[in-house]
Amino acid sequence: MEAEIILPLLAYLVLIAGLSVFAVRKQRQGNFLTEYFLGNRSMGGFVLAMTLTTTYISASSFIGGPGAAYKYGLGWVLLSMIQVPAVWLSLGVLGKKFAILARRYNAVTLNDMLYARYRSPLLIWLASLSLLVAFIGAMTVQFIGGARLLETAAGIPYDTGLLIFGGTIALYTAFGGFRASVLNDAMQGLVMLIGTFLLLFAVIHAAGGLDVAVTKLRAIDPQLVEPQGPGGIITPTFLSSFAVLVCFGVIGLPHTAVRCISYKDSKAVHRGIIIGTIVVALLMLGMHLAGALGRTIVPNLSVPDRVIPVLMITVLPPIAAGIFLAAPMAAIMSTINAQLLQSSATLIKDLYLRIAPHQMENETLLRALSGGITFVLGALLLLAAWNPPDMIIWLNLLAFGGLEAVFLWPLVLGLYWEKANAAGAISGMVCGAACYTLLASLNVQLWGFHPIVPSLIISLLAFLAGNLFGRASHLSDATTTLK
Repeated sequence: MEAEIILPLLAYLVLIAGLSVFAVRKQRQGNFLTEYFLGNRSMGGFVLAMTLTTTYISASSFIGGPGAAYKYGLGWVLLSMIQVPAVWLSLGVLGKKFAILARRYNAVTLNDMLYARYRSPLLIWLASLSLLVAFIGAMTVQFIGGARLLETAAGIPYDTGLLIFGGTIALYTAFGGFRASVLNDAMQGLVMLIGTFLLLFAVIHAAGGLDVAVTKLRAIDPQLVEPQGPGGIITPTFLSSFAVLVCFGVIGLPHTAVRCISYKDSKAVHRGIIIGTIVVALLMLGMHLAGALGRTIVPNLSVPDRVIPVLMITVLPPIAAGIFLAAPMAAIMSTINAQLLQSSATLIKDLYLRIAPHQMENETLLRALSGGITFVLGALLLLAAWNPPDMIIWLNLLAFGGLEAVFLWPLVLGLYWEKANAAGAISGMVCGAACYTLLASLNVQLWGFHPIVPSLIISLLAFLAGNLFGRASHLSDATTTLK
């Protein structure tokens, strides 16, 4: 193990622990569930932008995405920029109306919002189970990414790295709750930006300049500098599928949607849209371009996901590599803590308290359950990540698509279509999930489209058809204003 790489990482983990302790001390009095899972809806614009960005940008963006760019070239860098409007879409489509209604109905989770809209316990059970299954896959990917990063960059054995990485996240999320999560997200967003610029500059310098790097890529394989990529993988249908999966469909991701009910005022959401969009653009371009150009420096990697950690120890001095190591670690940690909290909230608020509503005021029990369940979930994910696949990006995209197929239309149509009802929402959820599971498991791409595209179309049609047989359950208009 490289001591000069390990020491900055240890300092970073200590800083995370310090922020978590600070968050625990700053926890406010009042409803425990609202404080633990939403931080009392007190986020400002900068923190909102950073927590939404870092929640969205994960191991796939810092490990899997650059790995795909390493394999498929500059075309994948262009493809990755489709994700730039993700923050704008999430806050713009859900935005103020979502936050206002969440306050009106005292919603703590996404499923609280769905119940307030559709008044269907069956829908909540389906949504909760879908969320938990998809999050298990998504969080497993993040754990794999973190352990693989420590293994390649710092020489820590995969199993040991998994224990260190997973244990740290489980502890600070379990004890600090949402407030610790977003404070760490804000700090981690800054670390990600600094690390991205540092690595990209070092890669371009080591390759002899941007022009030389592109020339070397062309010499390795002329298709690496073509928009279609090697083998013509980036087709118009693939491009449009990717746009749906990682941009438009992000509106339906529960762990990003819940951020839209936790900011404090309209000024925060306006600033969040601007800052968040800029940060996503810089991070996506920087990391994917580093991965693509990295092939000119380390051309023969058998596992593409290792390109970023290998580049770190190749083009950066050990101390700088240790500092940069915090950037992808930050991306991974911020996504896991959001998904862990959402999973814990689903188990406690959406399932347990639905069965035992008389425990709603038992703060001592809820506090113990929240911390305990969050920690146990983290421990179970360590076991799930023990035997990782070679390329984690596909597993991450699989989990992304499953969540979108279930939640997108019930969220958007429930918010903006007054006649939407529970029968339609349940039909859309079940058909969308079934279609996506079938197509993805059989690796079927209808007309060349990723399974998410036909799944969302079928989900929409099922929603509209099912809506004909249900009774409208109107959610009163959002007439309250955010100051």
